Amino acid sequence: MPLIFVTSNQHKFEEARTLAEEYEIEIEQRDVPYIEIQTDNLADIVKPGAQQAYRMSGAPCFVEDAGLFINALNGFPGPYSSYVFKTLGNQGILRLLEGVDDRRAEFRSALGYCGNSIKVFEGKVKGTIAKEERGSKGFGYDPIFIPDMGGEGTFAEMSMEMKNALSHRANSIEKFVKWYSKNKKAEGG
Repeated sequence: MPLIFVTSNQHKFEEARTLAEEYEIEIEQRDVPYIEIQTDNLADIVKPGAQQAYRMSGAPCFVEDAGLFINALNGFPGPYSSYVFKTLGNQGILRLLEGVDDRRAEFRSALGYCGNSIKVFEGKVKGTIAKEERGSKGFGYDPIFIPDMGGEGTFAEMSMEMKNALSHRANSIEKFVKWYSKNKKAEGG
């Protein structure tokens, strides 16, 4: 039986599927409309989200939330990254940083799992915000985020394999699939 990844984001699902396959874990995407609480901590968002998705789907599942935390903006947009991206986009973030020298930022990811246990797995990657959008791969803030490890390219200039070797989401998903592959039987998988 496949493990359920509750997300409406096809890009997130493809990243997770690629990583899960490496551990011979089959995942299935479902768009279960759970309520995402608003708070400043990603782990506090995904834990109740995973519990709610589990109750609604009736099967072990996981959810993931991520945020871009920009130092010069005191961590903004952080857990509100999706809303900010929809309203301001990458160009809006670049305008907020015009004339700012400190362009350091961090992408963070939290993955919440609910089955026979409830777990949260977190990942992050440090980097900087580019001065302009670059690249056509990926999604969201990928065209403006340059990870510290991986050269001078943005996530949007990298292959999925390269991005998965570096990204915040890949980090949290990899922690999860390693744990799940060891605990699959205990979790009903």
